[in-house]
Amino acid sequence: MIVRVAMRDRAAFDLLYRHTSAKLFGVCLRVLRDRAEAEEALQEVYVKVWTKADRFAISDLSPISWLVAVARNHSIDRLRARRLSAAEIDEAAEVADERPTPEALAVSGGEQEAIARCMDELESDRAAAVRGAYVNGDSYAELAERFSVPLNTMRTWLRRSLLKLRECMER
Repeated sequence: MIVRVAMRDRAAFDLLYRHTSAKLFGVCLRVLRDRAEAEEALQEVYVKVWTKADRFAISDLSPISWLVAVARNHSIDRLRARRLSAAEIDEAAEVADERPTPEALAVSGGEQEAIARCMDELESDRAAAVRGAYVNGDSYAELAERFSVPLNTMRTWLRRSLLKLRECMER
């Protein structure tokens, strides 16, 4: 779902919110210890997820672990903004992310297979550029230099590749 959110799929974002908001609210509440502030933080977390879903690295980190890390880190940043003591921040940082359930692992595995299948449909240089940008976090300028293409060409490659991935994932 996170990859679909990166492709600006509002239905996927809605589904992601419905499936994860309770857990992420719990993380925010546990760190911030204030219900109203946790509600605000949760909204901000989902704004970050919407705008930075393309930064999700499909690697050893499961989607729910990534989301929990975003929520925890954002909540800790809010604590720092209030200039709390180092001990309170250290205690908040110890909020452990829970291991995903077998069901979540199965769903995640199915999505990873679909993503891999769709990535295989892209031209090899386009797939490498997508992985560089959205898995490794390489900048567009770095990718343009690596592939010896103008910056605007790289932007076009990535935009068109994401559209192709979106079409493929909807099949």
